[in-house]
Amino acid sequence: RLIDTLMSSIPCDFGFVRCGCATPQLMVASPVHNALEHVKCIEEAARRHVQVLVFPELSLTGYTVGDLFLNEELQTSAVRALNQVVQQSCDYRLISFVGVPLLIDQQMFNCAVAVCGGRILGIVPKTYLPSYKEFYETRHFCPADRLVSKSVDLCDQTAIPVGTDLLFEVRLSSETIFRIGAEICEDLWVPIPNSSWLALNGATILVNLSASNDVVGKAEYRKALVTQQSARCVAAYCYCSCGYDESTTDVVFGGDAMITENGTLLSRSQSFVRGRNQIITADVDAGRLRHERGMTGSFGQGVASMRGSAGLSATYINWRVIPVPPVIPPLAFLPSPGRAPSDHQPLDTLQRQLSAHPFMPSRELADVNARCREIFNLQTVGLCRRLSSVMSGHPGVTIGISGGLDSTLALLVTVAAFDQLGWPRTKILGVTMPGPGTTSRTKSNAQRLMELLGITQREVPIGEAVDLHLRQLGHQPCWKCLMCENAQARERTQILMDLGFTIGTGDLSEIALGWCTYNADQQSMYNPNASIPKTIVRTLVAWAAREKVFQEEQTSLVLFDILGTPISPELIAVTDASASPQLTEDIIGPYELHDFFLFYFIRHGISPSKIYWMATTCTFDQPYSPEDIYKWLRLFVKRFLENQYKRDNSPAGPKVGSVSLSQRGDWRMPADLNNKEWLARLDEAFQLIAPHAHPAPTPVCSPAPPATSPMSMLTSPQSTVNTATSA
Repeated sequence: RLIDTLMSSIPCDFGFVRCGCATPQLMVASPVHNALEHVKCIEEAARRHVQVLVFPELSLTGYTVGDLFLNEELQTSAVRALNQVVQQSCDYRLISFVGVPLLIDQQMFNCAVAVCGGRILGIVPKTYLPSYKEFYETRHFCPADRLVSKSVDLCDQTAIPVGTDLLFEVRLSSETIFRIGAEICEDLWVPIPNSSWLALNGATILVNLSASNDVVGKAEYRKALVTQQSARCVAAYCYCSCGYDESTTDVVFGGDAMITENGTLLSRSQSFVRGRNQIITADVDAGRLRHERGMTGSFGQGVASMRGSAGLSATYINWRVIPVPPVIPPLAFLPSPGRAPSDHQPLDTLQRQLSAHPFMPSRELADVNARCREIFNLQTVGLCRRLSSVMSGHPGVTIGISGGLDSTLALLVTVAAFDQLGWPRTKILGVTMPGPGTTSRTKSNAQRLMELLGITQREVPIGEAVDLHLRQLGHQPCWKCLMCENAQARERTQILMDLGFTIGTGDLSEIALGWCTYNADQQSMYNPNASIPKTIVRTLVAWAAREKVFQEEQTSLVLFDILGTPISPELIAVTDASASPQLTEDIIGPYELHDFFLFYFIRHGISPSKIYWMATTCTFDQPYSPEDIYKWLRLFVKRFLENQYKRDNSPAGPKVGSVSLSQRGDWRMPADLNNKEWLARLDEAFQLIAPHAHPAPTPVCSPAPPATSPMSMLTSPQSTVNTATSA
């Protein structure tokens, strides 16, 4: 009952915020007409459940008005148009940022106006005015530092906040609270953009109303600028620039709009769209951004540094937080009291791509090859450095070769390291240690691979030694129980360590799940696979085979056959020497699911409940029902929380990606915690989410893997792999 009391309801939006950028059709210097197009965009955005909408710079008048900005008729018409947008959008439940020229303190300012619930919430003037080459904004406008007033009366409202020190705070739910900061075009292109200050003062969503013309090469530069600023600020960045209908007297505008999140482009507009309004949308993960900032200590140091800088003006320290009226509903990926699913109001669908294989997000072959080459080089360099410091002129290492994926990759890395160091491969001692569960396929592959790579081989059967050991302990060997399995694993490790400096082979997925025997395959002198998840181990071996990294055609054929061998620890006695009855993924679940769980749990600190929901929205290489995902995620959480004691004693190994479980650096956790609340929370999530989960996506080709999946890269015309078995 206490646990039930502690459990709060699962948030229906999972911390996501839907952002949009709108490039409306435009008539230059016709604000009233343009206001109608703005309202159409706001109406369409509201229909798509957009919560934050951004328009281009000076969107109500057009950016290319020229000296008409100084004409009284255009100025008053722009205010009438703004009032029209405010009044006609009052029923739409979102916050919009509209570009308007405004006369304040008897000066013209280029402004972003925040509108929500039929009211103007605040006005942000442009700080940096370009006056070079094709730009001459100081001819018409004053920079923000010329502003005197802190508030203005406008559109039948009084005391509207105005300034560059405004933050708009939105509370969608008790879990989803975020701040929005606005800047305009050139404000981003300076050494320290306004958005940097906004982020340091709590803005996780940054908006930019822009008028960036198009010239050759500028689109890519602009993309890099926007994505990098979102990464530096650990924020979402919504950028919206003027479109096709601007005057082309001297320049051309393509209507570039982007939504980025922490360095990743989520959505981008088409260029030069004619004859219609264009709106792009994407769901940004405000919860993830909050976690990322909390995890990144240097971000907090930046906040402290800013507040302690005596040279900064009060504008950059004393910020005004403007509460947004509570009219914006949260997204509803699950039913909520305020928004249950119906024919007229169905549940939301996530509007962003979630990678089902986040450790290898791109499925393009060129990208996969480049990523594999980089990972392999990092593993090799890490091992080279360790070997050069411990060998003292007498090179020689020992590695257990089972004929499985992990030991194969570790051997390839070791061979590459010896080649780089100029040491003879014969100083690598590869040991096969067949036991009651060893199959003929894995044994022959291990022996053939060592022969082709030119290392020294040795076979040490373990059956008799383990049998004697177990009998001495009073245990009748059955070769089926856990004690028999652990005894085999420890015997193999003892043999390897007695023979010399031992290279480890266990991968990150096994370390996370505790799928290893304590003080056995868990131990080594150095483990180059320590931060490589199983799906990437497979991809790396496939890359080495496909690209013929070790040149020999026969080596690639052996690697392909290893890839086609079902994953097994081979610790249970075999009745058929050609196949093991102990298949790892039948026992602990599919590695593509576990690696998905592992990445989001460790890298982004996402709760198991949210991970479960995310997994139900993804397309994996194989289809999984909501019940399958729940079953294996529950096992992952349980095993991960119970097996820290194994990770506390892990050997050294190089970190090659953003996820590592090294107890010396990346991951520290008590080994004696209670997982009851964690599992209860996940059980609750399953009950709430499973009935509303999308049907499990079916792969492009079933049962064969999709053509772009890493698994499809495993096959070769010369390979003898049975693809049905390997899948």
